[in-house]
Amino acid sequence: MNWKTGRKKKEKEDEKKNPYHKEYGVCSNIAYLWKAMVRFQPKLPFMILLGMIGEPFMQYLWTFLSKFIIDVITENGGVDRLLRIILIFAVLQLVTTMLGTYRNTDTWPRFVSVRFGLMSLKNRKVMTIPYQYLEDADVMDCYQKASQACGGNNNGVEGLLHNLSDCLINLSVTVTGILILGTLHPGIVAIMLAMSVTNFAIRDRVSKKAKERVWDQLATWWRKNGYMEYTTTDFDAAKDIRMFGLKDWLLAKYRELKTFRYDKEKENAKIWFVATVVRNLMSVAAMGAVYAWLIAGVARGEITPGNFSLYLASSMTFYSYIFQFLRGAGDLMAKSREVDDFRSFMDFAGDDMDDGEEVPAAASYEFTFKNVSFRYPKADGYALKNLSLTIAPGERLAVVGLNGAGKSTFIKLLLRLYEPEEGEILLNGVNVNRYARESYYRLFAPVFQDVELFAFPLSENISMQEPQATDQDRAFECLVKSGMEEKLKELSSGVNTEVLKVIHDDGTDFSGGEKQKIALARALYKDAPIVVLDEPTAALDALAESKLYQDFDQLIGEKTAVYISHRLSSTQFCSHVAMFEGGELTEYGTHKELLEQNGAYAKMFHTQAQYYVEDAEGVTADV
Repeated sequence: MNWKTGRKKKEKEDEKKNPYHKEYGVCSNIAYLWKAMVRFQPKLPFMILLGMIGEPFMQYLWTFLSKFIIDVITENGGVDRLLRIILIFAVLQLVTTMLGTYRNTDTWPRFVSVRFGLMSLKNRKVMTIPYQYLEDADVMDCYQKASQACGGNNNGVEGLLHNLSDCLINLSVTVTGILILGTLHPGIVAIMLAMSVTNFAIRDRVSKKAKERVWDQLATWWRKNGYMEYTTTDFDAAKDIRMFGLKDWLLAKYRELKTFRYDKEKENAKIWFVATVVRNLMSVAAMGAVYAWLIAGVARGEITPGNFSLYLASSMTFYSYIFQFLRGAGDLMAKSREVDDFRSFMDFAGDDMDDGEEVPAAASYEFTFKNVSFRYPKADGYALKNLSLTIAPGERLAVVGLNGAGKSTFIKLLLRLYEPEEGEILLNGVNVNRYARESYYRLFAPVFQDVELFAFPLSENISMQEPQATDQDRAFECLVKSGMEEKLKELSSGVNTEVLKVIHDDGTDFSGGEKQKIALARALYKDAPIVVLDEPTAALDALAESKLYQDFDQLIGEKTAVYISHRLSSTQFCSHVAMFEGGELTEYGTHKELLEQNGAYAKMFHTQAQYYVEDAEGVTADV
């Protein structure tokens, strides 16, 4: 076995081992999309039926006209009879042409609508699966394939619908051709069918080979290429690209990616070259056999000139459409394999946010971690190991530690963005997995380190709800409380100011500090019982961070709060401090207790204490 054969075998084995990939089969995929078609565009089945009835008329009408005209001429049937025949056929042609035009123009946008409907389901899926799956490369490759499958008119989902419609229409034309040519001799039909079936078998094999050797391997390429395109045009990355001279390095990465794509495209062209040559040779052979058969029949006096015209034209139409039908069937199988990709993503075992019970209303909420451990996908070690911790109602918990200590992993587990690999998390004594994620998320008002603004008006960026559900006065009040009052005075449209310039050219971009204040306003607006601040002030200096934490702490009143930082600006006014090191909880207690223990926390605090002292007029930290 040479290295190329070994590589191909390994790729096929890896595809089979992929837990997120399933093969459903053509019939199952057709049934799946037929249900989607009925759901999103119930008129489409009627339009397909209209094509199945009208297309045979369109294709064979003029072959019969030629026969009748030749028969009239050879039999001296007269001009009146000839004109009647022409008039009847002209009316039939007009009616079928109008119906065909109506069907063609009306059907295409309906297929697009079905694809958009399925794309919406896919987009909902990716926004509702557990967050941790978004960091799993296998899941993201699966999602990329699903996106490709509904990413264009000729791709898997819509492509299969087009192919299905064409196949049914081509089948009706083919069956009509068999009925016509069967009156000549079944042998000619058998020859043409044999040629077409052989051609189809070769094409199907080539299609499978092309998908395995080219398009499946490009799934990861699309993800990488998308990242490179985003990075080179992203406004935030533009500064680093220019200041650190990354242009040539990025271009080299781009060339490496494009070279891989180019090589795969060449391989695809070579694969299909042989199939095209074989198809053309078979077409010549089939039509040669028909001509020989018909000429011999005329020479023996068995076929009239009119029937010669009918059979010749019908055989050409028949062969053309049976080839189109079988080619369409092959394309149907190819598109079905892409629909496999779409359905594999839609069906993989990602919990939906709506699954589970509603979190019952309670006067207070207590969270308990019992021997919780978590490891990132394909990671060797644990990001968090054997954590046991309780967050009491109304408590202020400071979570501290150096970068990579496990603080953010702890928060993502608390928020159920991650699921524990071992142990359990309890809410008022009940495992949180019992509750629907959507309901559970409503308990929290988080402020993350990376603040994401959306191309909506500022008020909707605060409410994170649709316009009709947004209280603009409340959004304004929360922005003022978070320290954005002066900025609001500068904005001509106030809370109605459009954010970012992605959709609106007059949109406003905000600075890093302003984004953090907007994020704090979001947390105030949501008014959830538990507030979580996951290092949202990392860009501020230590003294400003300490003041912001204390001001925000006063704003949230009696709510439970969790403050995360690798700096110790929030620890003095918190009920307890949780010190993380190497993914484990190493120290836990009050600020004073941990200082008295003189451990890692005390060392870190004394090292940082100088940064919390205002040397001129402010307050000195209680060291």
